[in-house]
Amino acid sequence: MASTLSNSTTLDQAQQIALDFLTNEWELSAEDSEWFSVLSCRAVGETWSVVEIGIEGLPDKWVLQVFDTGYCDPNYTFSSPVQASESDTGLDDMPERIAEIIASERCQS
Repeated sequence: MASTLSNSTTLDQAQQIALDFLTNEWELSAEDSEWFSVLSCRAVGETWSVVEIGIEGLPDKWVLQVFDTGYCDPNYTFSSPVQASESDTGLDDMPERIAEIIASERCQS
C-alpha cells in the first residue's frame, strides 16, 4: 500500500505531480523529461509533501511542495553547489534544452 499524505494524494502521486509540473513549466519534450528523476519524497504532516528532483550525475536539485489536494506550489527552490560564474559546468553532454534550464537556474540562485 502506498504511503499517503491524507486520503487524497499518495507520495507516489506527489512525485509524479512534481515531475509533471516541472516538465510542463519548461515545456519539455517527453525525451528531455526522461533526464529528470525524483531524488526523494517525504510527507510533511498530513497536508503536503516535499519532492526533490534532480538529474543523475549532477549535484543540482529542485525542491517542490505538493499539497494533498494535488496542487504543486509554483514557488519551488533550486539548489546547486555550482557557482553562477561556472553555470555551464558539467553540461557538455546534456541535451541543449536541459543545459539551458540548468545554466539559467544556476545563474539565478
